[in-house]
Formats: sequence, structure tokens, C-alpha cells
Amino acid sequence: MRDVKTFFKYVIPSVLSFALSGIYTIVDGFFIGRSIGDIGLSAVNIAYPIVAVIQALGTGIGMGGAIYYSINKAEKKDAKVKAFTAGALWLLIISSIILTFSIFFLNSSLLRLLGARGQLLTLGEEYIAVIATGAALQVIGTGLVPFIRNHGGSFYAMFSMIAGFVTNIILDYVFVWVLEQGVSGATWATIIGQGVTMLIALVYLLRKKQFTLSIPFSKIGTVSGSIIKIGIAPFGLAMSPNISLIIINRFSISYGGEPAIATYACIAYVICIIYLILQGVGDGSQPLISQCYGEKNWADLKFVRKLAYGFAYALSVIGCIIMYATKGSLGALFGASNEVNSKIARIIPVFLVSVPFVAVLRITTASFYATEKSAYSYILTFTEPLFMLVLMFVLPPLFGGQIMIWWSTVFARILSAILALLLKQRVDRKEMSL
Repeated sequence: MRDVKTFFKYVIPSVLSFALSGIYTIVDGFFIGRSIGDIGLSAVNIAYPIVAVIQALGTGIGMGGAIYYSINKAEKKDAKVKAFTAGALWLLIISSIILTFSIFFLNSSLLRLLGARGQLLTLGEEYIAVIATGAALQVIGTGLVPFIRNHGGSFYAMFSMIAGFVTNIILDYVFVWVLEQGVSGATWATIIGQGVTMLIALVYLLRKKQFTLSIPFSKIGTVSGSIIKIGIAPFGLAMSPNISLIIINRFSISYGGEPAIATYACIAYVICIIYLILQGVGDGSQPLISQCYGEKNWADLKFVRKLAYGFAYALSVIGCIIMYATKGSLGALFGASNEVNSKIARIIPVFLVSVPFVAVLRITTASFYATEKSAYSYILTFTEPLFMLVLMFVLPPLFGGQIMIWWSTVFARILSAILALLLKQRVDRKEMSL
């Protein structure tokens, strides 16, 4: 499969899809920030990890099922292909129902746990109440996209994302600016847009006769367990920036207050798009890596992985250049105050140091869960926030308060990338000895 065209046929639509999923949040931030100001940005920033759990759950389940779909399809095990498709769909449906009720009833408690108080809590509750209502649309829509991609429909998956994105922009304008519905209006625009993505994805699977809920009762436990085992890593990878967001917000409340939270909100809106683009490279190459793995074609597997590293690194450099060039106007884009905008311009270069290291981390992690190396993918997924938490307890009190909150995130990502390369070398040595 040493065909660069095939690689980009899978990866480019995936990168664009992930970029659009990140721009969803920027669009909300743009309309909310210009409508409400710093307090609106801070409220959405505080509450966003709850939204991220919803989307990451769909990503984890969908990716777990899609990986086994590709591996078993390569091994020509048609019964298992259908079983994993049905098992993933049932998991998406059941988890979305549980998540809807859990988030709706635990709304205030979760927001307080994330550090929301006063007006931040009030606006956050308004935001999350609507998000809970549409949780099923987000979980199922996000979970179906990996199946479309693994079935060879990368461009269709991208189209479904674009349709949802365009819907979101139009409704944001109508609900937030024309009807002046504020945070709740932006949230309704988001979930309706994701509902459009879900419907288009369902149409594709039905047309291709890939939608099935039929699975033997005896296989439910085994199939569900396998999907969850693999899905934990992509779930964690999708959650990683948001776990970082939670940690940064909690420590920033103590050191920098609401201005620090608003500052990182604007930075996170944009830099998370770069992280999602890098994840798009990893997840876009996943069908090819899983196929090579199922066929035991190690040479082609390494070829695909090498292309993924190179493309991800190039995109990370381009992203850094764009962010650095626009650092002086980024806050103004979201309607931030002059104080917050000046802080953003000073702080962005700190965060850009870690972006190439994130590229290494994302591709390595994706290649691990694409080839059933769950333990290694877990390690890389969850050590980054662990490093960050430890560093934030140590560095800010000793070396300078809020500025070391920012540098702690950078050091954590560098350490995680070094660990990723060490684990990759270990896996490569094992494969060479086979």
C-alpha cells in the first residue's frame, strides 16, 4: 500500500473534519464573546470539559468499533465485522441515554467541581442544560464518523461535518445576534448542527447497508468489552486538551483569577484546533494502519506511520506560524477586553513551544490503538495530564505563579512526547524480532 495518494485520500478529509469540529467551538466563542464579553468566554471555558466528555465518548466508542471493523475486514471475517458494527451502535445509543440524564441532573454539581461560582455558574448552568438535551445527537453523530471513514467514505464524513458546521454558523447568527438568546442560543445552534451531521452519517450507513443492530446475545459482552478496551485511548486523547483545561482553570483561579481564565479560553479556542488537526492525521491514517496490521504487512504499516509523522509535524509548524502571526489580534476576535488581549499576545509563544511535541504524541498514540496496543496508548493518553498536575503543584509556588502555570503545560507535553518515542522504539524492536 505504498501509495502516498491513498494516504492523503484518507488523511486530508479527516484533518478537515477535525479542524471543523474545533472551529465549532471558535464560532460559539466568537458570537458569545462579542455578545457578552469576557464573562461569557470564561463561563463557556469553565463548562466546556462537560461538552468534551460527550464528544469524546462518541469518538472513543466509534473509533473502538471502527478499528475492529477494519482489522476483521482485512482478515475477511464478515460475521465479526457485523458484530462490531452492531455492538458499537448499541453502545452509542445506551451511553447517550445515560449521559443525557446524568449531565442534566448533575449540572450544578459538575460546574462547581470545575470551579464555577457566581455569574460563571449561572451562565454555565444555562449552557449545560441545553447541551444535555442534545447529548444523544452529539454522541451518536461523533461515533458514526469513524465508521464512515473506515468504510472508505472519508470525503462523505467530511461533508457531514461541513453541513453541521454551516448549520451551526447560520443558527449562531440568528439565535445569538438576531434573537439575542446569548449562551443558550449558541448552544442550541451547536447541537442542531451536530444533529445534521448525525442524520447525514446515518443516511450514508443505511445506503451502504452498514447499519445494523443485530448481534447474537452471546457476543454482546465480548464485543462491548473489546470496543471499550480500544476506545478508552481515543476517548482519552480527545479529552486530553480538556483535562488540561480543567487543571489549568483550577490553578489559574488561585493565581490569575478570571482574567487568566479568559486569556486561556481564547488561546485554547485556537490551539485546540491545531491539536485536533494533528489528531485528524492520526485518526485519518488509522484505517490504513489497522488494515496493514490485520494483513500482517509490517513494511507498509511503518510506511504509513512515517508519512503520518511527517505530515503532522509539517502541519504543527504551519499552525505555530499562523498563531504567532495573529497573536496580537486573537483576543479581539472573541470580543475580549484590552487587558486580556494583551496577555494573550504575551502568552501565546509559550504554548507554541509544545505544539511539535504534541504532533509526535498524537501520531504515536493513534498508531498504538490502531494496532491493539491498548496499554501503551493508555500510558501516553493519561500521563500528560498527570505530568501537568504534578508540575503545577511544584513550579508555580517556587518560580513565579501564573506564568509557571503556562510553562507547566509545555513541560508536561515535552515529557510525554519523549515517553512516546521511547515506547515507539520498544515496539519497533519487538516487531523487528518477529
